[in-house]
This record gives sequence, C-alpha cells and structure tokens, in this order.
Amino acid sequence: MKKDANDELSFDEELLVAEIVSGKKELFRFLVERYERHVYGMGMSFLRNEDDALDFTQEVFLKVFKSLTNFEGRSRFSTWLYKIAYNTAINSAHRKKNFHSLAEDEQASDLDTPEQAAMRRLAKDAVREAVQTLPDRYRVCIDLFFFYDRAYNEIETITGFPVNTIKSHVFRAKKLLREKLQDFGGD
Repeated sequence: MKKDANDELSFDEELLVAEIVSGKKELFRFLVERYERHVYGMGMSFLRNEDDALDFTQEVFLKVFKSLTNFEGRSRFSTWLYKIAYNTAINSAHRKKNFHSLAEDEQASDLDTPEQAAMRRLAKDAVREAVQTLPDRYRVCIDLFFFYDRAYNEIETITGFPVNTIKSHVFRAKKLLREKLQDFGGD
C-alpha cells in the first residue's frame, strides 16, 4: 500500500510532537511555521482585526504547546490544532461579540481597507461555492450551523436529524470544505 504525502506529513508531525514532548521544545517552531498562516487566517475570519488575529494566533499556539501531551494521534495533528483554534475563535468571537454570520448581507467595516473588503468578498464567494457542492444532508447542516448560527438542538428541531447525526454531517462537511478550499489561501 502506497502512502500519500498527507500520510507522510501526518507521520512526520507525530514524530515531531513526540520529540517536543520528550524535551526538545525548540522544535515547536516548526509546527508554528507550518500552521501560523492558517491559524492567523482563522483569527481574521472570526475577529476581523489584524491585532486581534495576531493575539489569537499567539493564544492558540500557547494552548497547543501546553496541550501537546494530550495529543493522542487519533487524528492528524492539523485536525487537532484546528479544533483548538476553532474553539478559541468561537470563544474569542463571543467575548468580543464581533462574529458575523456569512448569511448576513455584505457589510464592510469602516475600518476595512478596499483590499480587505475585496478579500472578504472573495473568501465568502469561495466558501459559498464550495458549500453548494456538498451533499444536501451536509449542506443543510453546514448552512444552519455556520451561516445562520443555529445550535445543534435548533438544527435538530428544524431538520429532524438527531444531534449526533448533525455533528457528524457538520464534521464531514468541514472536512470536504477544507479539501475544496485548501488552495484558496495560496498554499
């Protein structure tokens, strides 16, 4: 059986994490270098402010560093890191009350530069286009969860799907969207 590049990357990251946990803490910078732009991008999409996104990025990597001993390798390292980043983003956005659903009408901030507003529109369009390619059962859960900010129990009431099914659909949809949108960030 042939390994693909993602399997090798995941294996390399597991080894790197093991080295860091065993005391070679200086190696953590390789993980930061590999994922810093992605985490910063998530911070920008939630917090919409460069300074807040930089603080967010630092907070996420501090949490990841402190939690490395909890990484069990049941998922790829990147998935584990993004989960920490996403949860941190949700909490930060709720604290700041800055999060706006993608379902809302386009409203550029007075603080946005024309380039930032254009990038926001491009990102929004790319996400909407990718969402349209999802299977219907995934798309409805993603639309309600992310675009309309509905909680799982609200989605259950709307769709009739059990909560665990909704969580599974959202998880699978996010994975498909991550694959479809991986080139959007310029990687």
